[in-house]
Amino acid sequence: MWSYSKDGITVCAMLDTRRKNSKGTYPVRIRVNYKRVREYFQTGKNLSKEEWEKLPELKSRSYKELREDIENIFYLVRDNVEQLAEKGDFSIAVLKLRMKKSIGDTLNNAIKAKIKILESEERINSMCMYQGTLRLITDFAGEHIDFDMVSELWLKKCESHWLKTMNYTSIGMHMRNIRTVVNEAIRAGVIKESQYPFGKGKYEIKTGEARKKALNINQIGDIFRFEGGLETTQKYRDLWIFIYLCNGINVCDLLKLKYSNIIDNEICFIRQKTERTAKRRKEIKVAITPEMTDIIERWGNPYDKDNYIFPFLTGKETPIQRKALTQDITKRVNKRMKMICKALGIGETSISTYTARHSFATVLKRSGANIAFISESLGHNDLKTTEHYLASFECEERQKNARLLTNF
Repeated sequence: MWSYSKDGITVCAMLDTRRKNSKGTYPVRIRVNYKRVREYFQTGKNLSKEEWEKLPELKSRSYKELREDIENIFYLVRDNVEQLAEKGDFSIAVLKLRMKKSIGDTLNNAIKAKIKILESEERINSMCMYQGTLRLITDFAGEHIDFDMVSELWLKKCESHWLKTMNYTSIGMHMRNIRTVVNEAIRAGVIKESQYPFGKGKYEIKTGEARKKALNINQIGDIFRFEGGLETTQKYRDLWIFIYLCNGINVCDLLKLKYSNIIDNEICFIRQKTERTAKRRKEIKVAITPEMTDIIERWGNPYDKDNYIFPFLTGKETPIQRKALTQDITKRVNKRMKMICKALGIGETSISTYTARHSFATVLKRSGANIAFISESLGHNDLKTTEHYLASFECEERQKNARLLTNF
């Protein structure tokens, strides 16, 4: 399911069927081959042969989390292999030593080590998330949390503490970070598999349903026609419209667009969110509309193939500076769009750049567009993801249709 090969080194996730455990299942391991030498790294997961064969197709939340856990450990091993191979310093012995150094002796130090790895890989969004997790666990339990402390009971107490200031959606993101680090600690031999506190019958990460709102086509039309306000308001309104028309593109991807991304009157790009983790690089193609052309002409850089389309990045920024700029532009757009919605009388909607993505998807669905086309346009890897994504927006539509039943 997951495999990698470089310079004679192969890395793959595999079901180790050499020895069955007492429950009739086998351990899932990450195997590294080099010069006829094999090394196995643990994932802390056990499956039957049937479950392993069906794992790519199983759709339940528990199996999705299982795939994510195995994938995280596979990428940790693969990234360390890549870095050693690039230095010309690869050997199984060096890899084992490096893997152990990737994990600290406490939960705090393990997360700090994870943050350093993410920073070196320029995965700034993930790095910031782990920094947030580190602050939260330190606030809850101090600066020296032994892995032995991270039990089912400890996690439940942690959840209760965080519920005072966060919802289950936010808590779930930080708990998944802890789970990833614990999995890596098991794989590195820092703790035993029997100490694993997550999963069915233990601590299960709860998921909250965020209240997502999408604008309808009439509200979007009002935004397109809005003329009030200062030039700055019009500028950030136009950026929101561009996001909507550009398949709900994320702001980080919007800022990185160059004129070289325009091919045959289409914008072609790969989402930063899936560029590293997806099995194949899925290119998104967006037909350029006259409205998009007008926005580029009003606010874009002069045409040059190597120029960014919009004048925010210079190409000299560090990853952290790009992250900060993305956050700043997002806040500016959100602030102006809330002002516009209030002026238009749709202030009850908490509008943001992400609302543009929601609206892109739901307007197409309600207009009868094929769900496969919507899925491809959003950059999703399968239709199930798109179906789940769209389902969360349809409460408002169901309520509206229900009212038709008594519209005497």
